[in-house]
Amino acid sequence: MKISNEKLNFVLEQNHFIYAIKDDNGLNNAINNDCKVVFVLYGTVINICDIVKALKDHNKIVFVHIDLIEGLSSKEVAVDYIANNTGADGIISTKQTLIKCASARGLLTVQRFFLIDSLALNNLIKQIKNSPLDYIEVLPACSTKTISKLIKLTNVPIIASGLIQDKEDILSALNVGAIAVSGSNFDLS
Repeated sequence: MKISNEKLNFVLEQNHFIYAIKDDNGLNNAINNDCKVVFVLYGTVINICDIVKALKDHNKIVFVHIDLIEGLSSKEVAVDYIANNTGADGIISTKQTLIKCASARGLLTVQRFFLIDSLALNNLIKQIKNSPLDYIEVLPACSTKTISKLIKLTNVPIIASGLIQDKEDILSALNVGAIAVSGSNFDLS
């Protein structure tokens, strides 16, 4: 059974740090850690089922960054593959078409945005008006003024990610209203 938004929000309110794993070492750290939510940022069409299963066997809530899985295309069939074969709770993508498809398939969705300039911010605001996404992930997390602005403009929970250097970066993002922070440095949880 897939996790609901309400349950995930509750988990994130209790544990604001989401582990982002980029390799098998990160997978082992996540399995042997108290983390509750894991973003999988690596894998292939051959091993993604095993990666997700290992995490689910340890009661983790798992999101697969579908754009980063080798061998999957940016077509709806890739979402079908994740939904039907992996047991993942949701996907992460920069592609709005995959977000819409995943939402229709009952997966939770995180749309990732790189906020590099005001044009990217304006594009984000336009895209979220037409998208059934559950969460927005903004990179880099150190743009707390932008995170604060987004929270005022939308009712979609914000996950801050990227370039997290220390606990101060985490607290800054949370203090301006991010629901959680995602990072690959296990020492910061």
